[in-house]
Amino acid sequence: MTMPLIRRQFLQAAAGATMSLPFAGAARAQAYPSRSVRVIVPVGAGGANDTSTRLIAQKLSESLKQQFYVENIVGAGGNIGMAQAMKAAPDGYTMLSVAPSFVINPTLNPKTPFDPMRDFAPVTLMCATPTVIVVHDSLGVGSIKALIALLKANPGKFSYSSAGTGTPANLAGELFKAAYGVDIIHVPFTGGGPAMNSTIGGHTPISFPALSTAAPSIVGGKVRGLAVMSPKRSLTLPDVPTMAESGLGDQQADVFVGVVLPAGAPRSVVDLLHREIVQALALADVKKRLAQLGFDPIGNSPDDFGAWIKAEVTKWAKVMREANIRLP
Repeated sequence: MTMPLIRRQFLQAAAGATMSLPFAGAARAQAYPSRSVRVIVPVGAGGANDTSTRLIAQKLSESLKQQFYVENIVGAGGNIGMAQAMKAAPDGYTMLSVAPSFVINPTLNPKTPFDPMRDFAPVTLMCATPTVIVVHDSLGVGSIKALIALLKANPGKFSYSSAGTGTPANLAGELFKAAYGVDIIHVPFTGGGPAMNSTIGGHTPISFPALSTAAPSIVGGKVRGLAVMSPKRSLTLPDVPTMAESGLGDQQADVFVGVVLPAGAPRSVVDLLHREIVQALALADVKKRLAQLGFDPIGNSPDDFGAWIKAEVTKWAKVMREANIRLP
């Protein structure tokens, strides 16, 4: 081979390599994540939503080698934080942790600035805890069927507590009333703690809290757990039957934690985050911590989570319309 030919082949190869450099650089620039990711939690620090989200954010930081940091943005029942997430660039660098307010607020509060299905891209339903129907022993009932029979025989005599108007416990109570044709008086409190204390004290002898909230009181014998409003029993308290097992149909009311991105986020980013979160949920230490919080891991697909969000919005909108629940 002559020297001119060798030189020409070398220059062609070098030129090809040089031309490919911008494309290689672009590929590296597009790799996700290439910087820190903000995870908005629209409630205060310390609750189950915040704690479970921080747990998964830490696992994402470890697996994806970038910091996933939680930012608590509170106010307006979660609407301020959720609106900020909606307005963020749809590039995967802002995630939103969502809870029941995500599917309740659009109907409950006419000032809600977002649509859960239009303005966000679902990633996964991370974990959930069912609503549990609890009663004070003074009612003298040992099963959910006995409770319904008692309520039917005494319309308007008994009351149930909740953490406030439009909260998951309030909506679960109204769903229960409509499904089984019973009349119970709603007594709203300012928070789940006072609501549970009222039931423990027998003042409002019925309540519909999240199992994660009620479990210590049930285990401690302060209240009796009659049934969970869920398709299957909870891993936290497996001895509490479902409504369906009691022959009363499948009335579902879950308190959940999920992850969404701003609408328009690349599907590749959605799929990557979904895969990493599902892997994190399978870790023994994650499952143990979620169990301590009273939550069961889920990790469904983005499409399934999207369908679930739509169904939840529809279900709770119907409950609120029929019970005339709406903020001014």
